[in-house]
Amino acid sequence: MSNRLLDAQHLVKNFGGLTAVADVSVHFDQNELVGLIGPNGAGKTTLFNLLTGVTPISSGAITLATDQGVQTLNGQRPAQIAQAGLSRTFQNIRLFKDLTVLDNVRIAMTNHYHETFFGSVFRTPAFYRTEAAMTVAAQKLLAIFDLTAIADQPAKNLPYGIQRRLEIVRALATKPKLLFLDEPAAGMNPEETADLTRLIRQIQQDFHITVVLIEHDMSLVMNVVERLYVLEHGALLATGTPTEIQQNPAVIKAYLGDEASC
Repeated sequence: MSNRLLDAQHLVKNFGGLTAVADVSVHFDQNELVGLIGPNGAGKTTLFNLLTGVTPISSGAITLATDQGVQTLNGQRPAQIAQAGLSRTFQNIRLFKDLTVLDNVRIAMTNHYHETFFGSVFRTPAFYRTEAAMTVAAQKLLAIFDLTAIADQPAKNLPYGIQRRLEIVRALATKPKLLFLDEPAAGMNPEETADLTRLIRQIQQDFHITVVLIEHDMSLVMNVVERLYVLEHGALLATGTPTEIQQNPAVIKAYLGDEASC
């Protein structure tokens, strides 16, 4: 039985006369940690946007393995894709800055805690039971990631590294099968990056989900991922294990340079 979770074949994205993603095929297996690297403008974030429905594909096919069989994601909206089990973070942090840490996580849980219009308007006992269940679930998630002590703080008051952590925890609150992290170490100092490295490993091990990350920090990438895709000008240049990528002459020349020996 195949353990393939997400399969994307021959993806193309055209913006007018510019091809941002050119015939790219990738796949991600269950409980796998994969990296996506390449220089600015290589098409990494565009590829993430295609896979999560933020940007419609020009051509190609995206399928997701589910308990009911293989589901086609082509043409689905981001909310539908999130409901199917794909979650992500963005290059620029997108927290609800004026809401508390707890409420940021609670909001992400609404896909799995359904409230009726009647219950929401008239505050029925069922409404309060749902709200209480969401709060308990959010508190448990915050405890796992050592955020309980700041649960009542507004997100805007948190240090940058903690905001990044909260954004990842909020993505986990959607109960994803696959988590996309778009440059999670951007703007972090070495201590924060080391903490993030531990966090990514913890997520994959404790939640048994697939994690795919775009990252320019080669030390982080090479230390955590099992497999890498390398993009160049919107096309797939190479794929392989970290060791294979470090030894690939084309990748060394184009991207890694001296960092390939790290």
